[in-house]
Formats: sequence, C-alpha cells, structure tokens
Amino acid sequence: MTPSLSLFLCLVLLYNVLLADAFTGTYGINYGRIADNIPAPESVVTLLRANKIKNVRIYDADHGVLTAFKGSGIQIIIGLGNEFLKDISVNEDRAVEWVKINVQPYLPDTLIRGIAVGNEILGGGDVELWEVLVPAAKNVYNALDKLDLAHKIEVSSPHSEAVFENTYPPSAGVFKQSILPYMLPLLNFSSQIGSPFYINAYPFLAYKSDPSHIDLNYALFEKSTGIYDAKTKLRYDNMFEAMIDAAYFGLEKAGFEKMPVICSETGWASQGDENEAGANVKNARTYNNNLRKKLLKKKGTPYKPKMVMRAYVFALFNENKKPGPTSERNFGLFKADGSIAYKIGFRGLVPSSASKDFVLRRGFWSSHWFIVVASAVVLTQFLDL
Repeated sequence: MTPSLSLFLCLVLLYNVLLADAFTGTYGINYGRIADNIPAPESVVTLLRANKIKNVRIYDADHGVLTAFKGSGIQIIIGLGNEFLKDISVNEDRAVEWVKINVQPYLPDTLIRGIAVGNEILGGGDVELWEVLVPAAKNVYNALDKLDLAHKIEVSSPHSEAVFENTYPPSAGVFKQSILPYMLPLLNFSSQIGSPFYINAYPFLAYKSDPSHIDLNYALFEKSTGIYDAKTKLRYDNMFEAMIDAAYFGLEKAGFEKMPVICSETGWASQGDENEAGANVKNARTYNNNLRKKLLKKKGTPYKPKMVMRAYVFALFNENKKPGPTSERNFGLFKADGSIAYKIGFRGLVPSSASKDFVLRRGFWSSHWFIVVASAVVLTQFLDL
C-alpha cells in the first residue's frame, strides 16, 4: 500500500469516526419549545444531565439555548427552520452568514454535532420547499466546509412516514414515485457526505389512524402475535422496528442499502381528543418505558441486526402553544413545571404525584438546581448509554 493511499484511508476513517460522534449511545430527546410556561434553558440542562441524556435535538438555533448548553457535554442537533430554506438555497453566502451567526460563535463549548435542514419537507404540502431542499442542504454543507466545520457537524433532513408509498409488511417499504425525483438527489448527497437517513416514526399515529385493525400491544412493545413478513421470513413483535426496517427496505430499493437509519422522532401522547385512540398516560408510559429498554439493549432490527437502533424521543416537555389536536400538546416526558409526566425512572425539577423518590429543588444559588434525595430509594443509573 502506498503512503498516499494509507493517508487517504486514515483520513476517511477519521472522518467517519467524527461523524459517528453526532450521536452518543442510543437514546436522545427532542427539546421543543412551543410553550410559554416551560423551564429556562439553564434548568433544562440540569434536568438532562441529572437524567444522563446525552443527545438533544432542537428545531431552531436559539442563542439562549445554545449558550445554556455550553460546557454541558450534551451533544445537540440544531434546526434550520423550514421558513429559511428558500433564502438559504439561493446562494452559498447566505448559508455562510447563517453558520457564522448561529453555529460558529458557540463552538467548541457547545457541542453542536448536526444541523437538520428543514423538518418533514418531502411529503409535505409545500412542493416549492421540495425543490429547494437539496440546494439548501448543499449550501449549508459547503458553508461548514468553508469554515472548516464540515468534518465536525453533520448535515441531514428528517422525514415523516409520508415519504413512503407502502410500509407493510416492512419488505414492501418503498418511496412514493412523486417524491423520488427529490429524494434521490438528497440521498445521493447524504451518502456522499456520510449522513444517515432520519425518519420520524410514530406507532402512536399509526394506531390512532386505524385502532380497529392494529393491535395496541404490538404498537406498545407489549406481548403480541406481531406480524410475519413472508418475503424475508422475519417476525416483528413491535411496530417501531417494523417502521425502521421499512425505511431500510425503501433505501435499499432506491440504491442506498448501506445508509444507516436513525429515528429522529418517536413518542406517545399522554392525552388527546375523544377521537384520538390510545392517547392516555398509561399507554404513553408503557411505550416510552419499553422503548428505552429496547434501545438500552443496543441491538438492531430483525432485518438489520448489526445496525444498532438509535432514536430521539419526542418530546422533553408538553408544549401548550402547539397548534392541532390535543395530543400535539401532550407528548412530553415532563410537564411544563419540570415535574415528570409519568414515572419511567426520570427525575424531575419539582416533585409530582408520579414520583416521590427524587426531588430537584431550587437551591440558594440563583439559577442552579441540586438534587435532594427524598427517600431511601436509590435508582439505578439507567440512562448511562
């Protein structure tokens, strides 16, 4: 092997290792802030660290949040909102300016590991955004490259299940023909820069849409007959893994069989309208607790057993200003006051009826919180992923 080839392979390996750092372990959480009553970012950092959550995704590049995360050791994916895509797609200089304002000043103390360019663009109702997604993503990447940050910060774009024509059984997973002219260039670009495929996978939404034909236990990771995929001869005992494998099959048919899949959103609503089947505290607790246990095992799916599953749970807080049905405002693992929404082993900022084991009380230091053990019960360090 020539010295030049050896150097090239080493650089490729280093590049892949750096990109792999975009996600530590298997568990992350979405920190949405469409609310006027949730804790300040500084308290959120304390909450996340107390619960050993090391990966966070936000939907913008809020400077107050990025400042609060300095020195926290928490890896964060920031968002370039859908409303900015057209402007950023126009030319690279605008992307450079955005990165200089919203990313560069916070490095390296704030561990910005990724930029999500838009959210659920393809398959959405605004076709004009479909057309500008790839140019915007390329301009963001080129801006990072100009500033010598491309090897440290991943560029991606999360998708909804609406990009698929079919997902049942998993081996039938395939992208919609109408989306392929836009999806293929994005996948090609993502492959070139080493980015994974991000999918927002919600068994809750699938169950809500057809509760008479979907086994609730199957959606909740509970004991069920599951489904059998005759083509692959694989059995699935939960819907989440079936959704992830459907994405793998869709990628394979599009020519990207080696691209990793990461779940950028998944969760279960603890409250909903009368017509929102399954939206209650019991199901939300069951789903999120079982999901965490599944991810803790650090295993793959039936079709991709060597590709460890990774997911960002939706969401950190209930968000009282989100539009839409009641469920949209009740996905939080924590209530607006920082107490836990239901007990799955987390510690809250304040006591709640759901948990009496740990209380986080306000200390005499103005903006800091400390943990006071309120009982003799000591919880296992369950989230050291």
